[in-house]
Amino acid sequence: MVTFENRLNTNSLQAVLQNEGRPSPKPLRGAMRLLHAMGHGALAEFPLKSGRRADILSLGQQGEIWIVEVKSGIPDFRSDHKWQDYLEWCDRFFFAVGPDFPVDMLPPFAGLLIADEYHGLLVREPEPTRLVGSRRKALTLRFAHLAARRLSGRQDPIAG
Repeated sequence: MVTFENRLNTNSLQAVLQNEGRPSPKPLRGAMRLLHAMGHGALAEFPLKSGRRADILSLGQQGEIWIVEVKSGIPDFRSDHKWQDYLEWCDRFFFAVGPDFPVDMLPPFAGLLIADEYHGLLVREPEPTRLVGSRRKALTLRFAHLAARRLSGRQDPIAG
């Protein structure tokens, strides 16, 4: 959040960035941009049938499904173990973290994206697995349906 302060003995306002305890940088945006640049369609906050919500689910040009778990910092990683539930819902699983995150904490079998608010970099490929065909079809249809609903909501906010 940006606030403005009037410093004593000046005739102007000075902008002051307040972090308010929010982690910085925010790797979600940079990870999404990277996936799009790689030819993937990507949706944030993707609901799975298991009741979990993936930070990013991306669909590649060949139909491969990737899930990216975004970690804003060490406390976020240590307190959140739900990422293990995502492994059965994708062909490839990644963590996206900021440039200052100690990546040695992350499991070595997972892929790694380093990202900030603007850019992302694929640092490590994950061990690939193969989704069952029926689950792939269900996820692909759900992806298409959710993307269409979100798009129509942008064009007609009342309908969304």
